Amino acid sequence: MERLCGDEPFWEHNRTFYADVPDLTECFQLSVLSWTPCIYLWLISPLYLFYLKRNNKGYIMMSLLNRVKTVFGFILWIVCWTDLFASFYEMKEKDIPLIYFITPLIVGMTMLLATFIIQFERLRGVQSSGVLFIFWTLSVLCAIVPFRSKIIHAITHANFTDSLVIVIFCVSAMQTCYFYMNCSYNPCPESTAGFLSRLTFWWFTSLAIKGYKNPLETKDLWSLNKQDCSDTVVPELLREWEVEKSKDVNGQVVYSRAGKEANHVEVSPEEVEVLLSDRKKSHQPSFLRALLRAFGPYFLIGSAFKLLQDLITFINPQLLRMLIEFTKEERVPSWWGFSLAFLMFCCALLQTLILHQHFQYCFVTGMRLRSAIIGAIYRKSLVITNEAKRSSTVGEVVNLMSVDAQRFMDLTTFLNMLWSSPLQIILALFFLWQTLGPSVLAGVAVMILLIPLNAVIAMKTRTYQVEQMQYKDARIKLMNEILNGMKVLKLYAWEVSFKEKVLQIRQKELNVLRKTAYLSALSTMAWTSAPFLVALTTFAVYVTVDKENVLDAEKAFVSLSLFNILRFPLNMLPQVISSLAQASVSLRRVQEFLSHDELNPDNVDRKPAPSDYAVTVVNGKFSWLKKDSPTLQNINVLVPQGSLLAVVGHVGCGKSSLVSALLGEMEKLEGHISIRGSVAYVPQQAWIQNATLRDNILFGKPYVEQKYRCVLEACALTPDLEVLPGGDQTEIGEKGINLSGGQRQRVSLARALYSEADVYLLDDPLSAVDAHVAKHIFDNVIGPEGALRGKTRILVTHGISFLPQVDNIMVLVDGMVSEMGSYQDLLKQNGAFADFLRNYSLEDIIEDAEVTGTQEKTHKIKKRNEAKAMKIISRGVKFKVYWEYAKVVGPLLSIFICFLYASQSAAAIGANIWLSQWTNDARNNTIAHEKVHMRVGVYAALGITQGFLVMSSTFTLALGKIQAACKLHQSLLDNKFHTPQAFFDTTPIGRIINRFSKDIYVIDEALPYTVLMFLGTFFASLSTMIVIIFSTPIFAVVIVPLALIYFFVQRFYVATSRQLKRLESVSRSPIYSHFSESITGTSVIRAYGRNSAFVLMSDMKVDENQKSYYPGIVSNRWLGVRIEFIGNCIVLFAALFAVIGKESLNPSLVGLSVSYALQVTMSLNWMVRMTSDLESNIVAVERVKEYSETPPEAPWEVEDKKPPGDWPSEGNVEFVDYSVRYRAGLDLVLRNISLKVKGGEKIGIVGRTGAGKSSMTLCLFRLLEAAGGEITIDGVKIKEIGLHDLRSKLTIIPQEPVLFSGSLRMNLDPFEKYSDDDLWNALTLSHLHKFVSNQPAKLDLECSEGGENLSVGQRQLVCLARALLRKTRILILDEATAAIDLETDDLIQSTIRTQFEDCTIFTIAHRLNTIMDYTRFLVLDKGQVAEFDTPVNLITQKGIFYGMAKDAGLA
Repeated sequence: MERLCGDEPFWEHNRTFYADVPDLTECFQLSVLSWTPCIYLWLISPLYLFYLKRNNKGYIMMSLLNRVKTVFGFILWIVCWTDLFASFYEMKEKDIPLIYFITPLIVGMTMLLATFIIQFERLRGVQSSGVLFIFWTLSVLCAIVPFRSKIIHAITHANFTDSLVIVIFCVSAMQTCYFYMNCSYNPCPESTAGFLSRLTFWWFTSLAIKGYKNPLETKDLWSLNKQDCSDTVVPELLREWEVEKSKDVNGQVVYSRAGKEANHVEVSPEEVEVLLSDRKKSHQPSFLRALLRAFGPYFLIGSAFKLLQDLITFINPQLLRMLIEFTKEERVPSWWGFSLAFLMFCCALLQTLILHQHFQYCFVTGMRLRSAIIGAIYRKSLVITNEAKRSSTVGEVVNLMSVDAQRFMDLTTFLNMLWSSPLQIILALFFLWQTLGPSVLAGVAVMILLIPLNAVIAMKTRTYQVEQMQYKDARIKLMNEILNGMKVLKLYAWEVSFKEKVLQIRQKELNVLRKTAYLSALSTMAWTSAPFLVALTTFAVYVTVDKENVLDAEKAFVSLSLFNILRFPLNMLPQVISSLAQASVSLRRVQEFLSHDELNPDNVDRKPAPSDYAVTVVNGKFSWLKKDSPTLQNINVLVPQGSLLAVVGHVGCGKSSLVSALLGEMEKLEGHISIRGSVAYVPQQAWIQNATLRDNILFGKPYVEQKYRCVLEACALTPDLEVLPGGDQTEIGEKGINLSGGQRQRVSLARALYSEADVYLLDDPLSAVDAHVAKHIFDNVIGPEGALRGKTRILVTHGISFLPQVDNIMVLVDGMVSEMGSYQDLLKQNGAFADFLRNYSLEDIIEDAEVTGTQEKTHKIKKRNEAKAMKIISRGVKFKVYWEYAKVVGPLLSIFICFLYASQSAAAIGANIWLSQWTNDARNNTIAHEKVHMRVGVYAALGITQGFLVMSSTFTLALGKIQAACKLHQSLLDNKFHTPQAFFDTTPIGRIINRFSKDIYVIDEALPYTVLMFLGTFFASLSTMIVIIFSTPIFAVVIVPLALIYFFVQRFYVATSRQLKRLESVSRSPIYSHFSESITGTSVIRAYGRNSAFVLMSDMKVDENQKSYYPGIVSNRWLGVRIEFIGNCIVLFAALFAVIGKESLNPSLVGLSVSYALQVTMSLNWMVRMTSDLESNIVAVERVKEYSETPPEAPWEVEDKKPPGDWPSEGNVEFVDYSVRYRAGLDLVLRNISLKVKGGEKIGIVGRTGAGKSSMTLCLFRLLEAAGGEITIDGVKIKEIGLHDLRSKLTIIPQEPVLFSGSLRMNLDPFEKYSDDDLWNALTLSHLHKFVSNQPAKLDLECSEGGENLSVGQRQLVCLARALLRKTRILILDEATAAIDLETDDLIQSTIRTQFEDCTIFTIAHRLNTIMDYTRFLVLDKGQVAEFDTPVNLITQKGIFYGMAKDAGLA
């Protein structure tokens, strides 16, 4: 040391610690202080330069600031060298210690390195350097002491390196203004933010201010950073997943080859399979490994921050120990106390900054994980086989995207707690042992005993959650079906039965919720009381085990602050483990889905090869699932280029399956298929996207005006465009909600025509359109003279009028080709086809399945709804909503809950003040020993009281929340069953479902938790302020400015955060609706080869959602840093005032005040979060109330107007000057209709599209209420009686057959009124007896959602069976036979003729030839009666009816 420092000592204890003006020795300043930043830079440089070499962000132009920095770097280097030469010069005159040579040399070289790094960063595109910022900060901190010393000693000959370093720091802290090109619209300022700005999240402030001033809109949001976008993260994950899968495949391939080579014999495929089966089990591709490789490295940076933060956490309790010691000591200089106060502040500040960096890394990893998993699932769902589709329903896959991806995201936030919790526990116990010795073991024992209790509670809660999810899923599934089939429920008056079903499930759900709430009360008590119980046992054991042990302030409050640190890891560990268990379930589900088999692209040979045949199938054998028996067999088809092949056959014979086989959608068991050229496909049920009409037709092809107009004309869409308010720019709702069945089918056909493919597969496109339109489309599109002439067309059809014009006809019977040939050939063969035709020699006529009045459901509504949604989004939450919630909880109960929370805080304060009194006894050992039992007893009593009050308050809150959840759901459900049909026609189902799922979930679970946390943190913060003011009254002065800052930050955050959350939830549903839409249309998307375009659309929607999610997570970090800064200021002032008032304060009050202050940061932070969450979550109450108060329809029963029991006995119906409109403000759809129908008459209702045919039937059921006039049935005015009394006495077979999931018995008879014999009789008459009796479950045959496991025709027959069971005097058929073949239609008509012989029947005509024997025909035109007479008279009148009959070949 002497050689290094000369005569000057290296360290002088007295000069540093015991002087009133402390200082460090010159040698210490020149060595340790000067070298520290240099050592840091040299150590980190190799790693940093390696990182820069690997990550090149592009070249940045040299700016003025950059030049200034470089020049200053060189000046510093020159100064150091000058210093060095000056020392050499002085050597001649006197002895110079070595330190004067070494330090300038080291510092000078370091300055050169720093200057080099400045330039190298510029060349590698680094905007702002953290490494250099920390270097300059360290340099400044280390230069301040020498600078101060030199001012104090007024040394003039010293070098001025220190002052230059300070100047350099100021320059380097400025953001480097480089010319940096970011091509994206509204780029995120993070990419150009300086290091300090990133550290404090200052770059977010502009958005916080914008959100405070005005409601945020989507256009205000920043673009996503390139590295967070789907097109970066999804390929990364998929690449790693492919590597995993290829490992699996390679393993198998090597294995099989090795088998062959070793034996030198051919191994049969079966043997290879057996050999490989074991291998397969042992090596499954691991999705977890793929995730770790893709996102692990980035996540590890966050883990490093966490480690640092954990270590810093334990510094403050040690500083508190020193502070309490300081207040005890008399002769310690006061600067030491101030230093401790500032050290505590700096330590807490550093902890804050590091913690939030850790969270930022974790949340960004979670965000990328979610994007990547959603992207991978979406891509997979477009290519999975039908077998895989059956095992994963649309709902389940949407769940994978929403719930499971979310779980991964939530887990990443706290995953580090898995190693951090044990580390914190070990460190805390180590310091506690140092403070209290072996007595700590008593506290540890209590902790260990509490772990199984917490674990049991967690496991039980988990079980209940699973059970509750099942009930919730069942309830939402049922509600979804009810809302989709609401019209049918109203027509059948079945609401009561289905409402009961929902309430039964809801009751079970509430029972589970109640159990969970009680468990949660126990858990909260355990979590609140744990630190107290641990402290109590530790202190009690400490003072009783040895007479010498006295509990003083230092031991008590240092231990308390350590126990408080312990509380978080102890609580988090079980939660993280349970989250890990949930995530492992999710991981398995996602892995299973991604491992599903994919459709084999080689099923259909698409290679272009010269051939006369466009479509060839040789010995085809196909099934939907590999393990099923074949649906189609012995299929041999050759379709010549440019020909038209019609495929006919009965319902369920395999026509649609054949089309699917040609598309490669089925499992090919045997045979060969080849298709030459591109394919266009029109499915039986048109698939329409939620986009504009034009986008639906173009389907990604460029817009060509002339071609587009021709397509519209050919598909008879031009007249429809005139009706639609936005023309072809009209936004089509989900599943084509605002188009009629016929329009949807024509749009689907237009899409195929516009695509200009080589081969057209048309699956019954003419079934949903009316006669003249069908004829127009066949002539202009499909037929020999149509737009597709010269193209190869395969047409599945039920209509026989077009068969003479096709080139070939193929007849399918039970999945096999029975006959094939031209129309004439088949007639000559005199086989099944000829008989089929002879029965139907009359041409059939096809009438449009249109519902008038739907057209106005377009973007007017969309715009209005969007405006309404935005209105709710942008405004703040009124106090009235909180009052509404308090009312459903119970006003008295609400006040009592607040009182309980206040009492528990009072008990906690009491316990701690008592502890501080107890520690005061330490001054007098005799008193301390005498009072020990009394002190322990009272401390225990106060603590136990607090635990009891915590449990009571949580318990009471649980009772209140169950009550509120029950009432709010009940009122919403009641209202929705009483809401008029018009509401369901204009409101998207998704929005109503959202009220029943998301909003009710929030009211059930999220809102009560938020209220609990808010009350907890509010009273915790309040009690801290009370304790600190009680200890140091002067603290009250600081509270006002701090509270003001807190209030401003809170308002900025809450305003912005609330809007970001709402924008995020608004942009989340399009991801799932687009996904559901894509899943239902996979066959169409694949047929047109549009996979990649749809993947791109999905990615864009996910990125759009993440655009509002990312600022949301940054807003939490921004808030955290600022609020914790206020908390850190409270720590600073509590410590400062303790130092200032040292003379008047005793150590126990200092300990009490500062240990409380150390806790306040967390409470303040959470209080703001909870305020924001409360505002976000209470909106659910507002939304549910809004939908619980929509105007209801007329009452179901009117007691004093009940019709007689046998009404209607005759079936007379009379319309008197009757008019109706869909909704107020719209035109009339029926005008002044007057007509009389006698009982037993059969009336056919006909007319062009939009004439008001369906509206007329809706009026009989009062789904539409009269705008004028009235309807009487058997002398009773229907508007005066209850809706159920009316609807239960009428029978309808509706246009769209709706079935609900459940047994067939329930679908026929939900009220269980009829016997089994009645049901079988109805099935026999509706020609379903054979089908049902062949099912193993018979009447208990399980119908899937929407009756998907029955064909459309069978569903229609079930509706007929319902009608046969009710058999009332009046029957309405609303185009009931649109989806069935002629033979079944004939059977239905004959059943109706015999079974409803004496009933009054209204039929909206579909095929004129089947109802020509009706009594009279009502012809409607533009909502008025055009003609009303017998068919014979109408034909002689030669009016509208005559034209229709002539089209059908009946006149």
